[in-house]
Amino acid sequence: MIYRISEPQFWADALRQGYYASPDLAAEGFIHFSERHQVAGVAQRYYRGKTGMILLQVDETRLDPDVECRRENTTGGRELFPHVYGRVPLAAVVRSAPFQLLGDGTVGWPEGY
Repeated sequence: MIYRISEPQFWADALRQGYYASPDLAAEGFIHFSERHQVAGVAQRYYRGKTGMILLQVDETRLDPDVECRRENTTGGRELFPHVYGRVPLAAVVRSAPFQLLGDGTVGWPEGY
């Protein structure tokens, strides 16, 4: 499983369109995802103080055959992150739930994740 912290408007768009495609797909050619152990760090770096976020759990084996998921680091670091090179069909989203970064910097994991 791979994970995406989504702004609510992009998740609402996905529910309407039948697929998830955040602005990073258009800007960079892929959608940024995280492994489970990377979610807290990503939340702390990019989503601190934001409310109403949605955590998506995606089964990458359910991506369309022409959509590739690569583990890579595009910022020059050592840690590899999953990058999905295409839209994510709703059938690949196993769970979606409200997500929050707690005041102490830990993740408030939704039940079932």
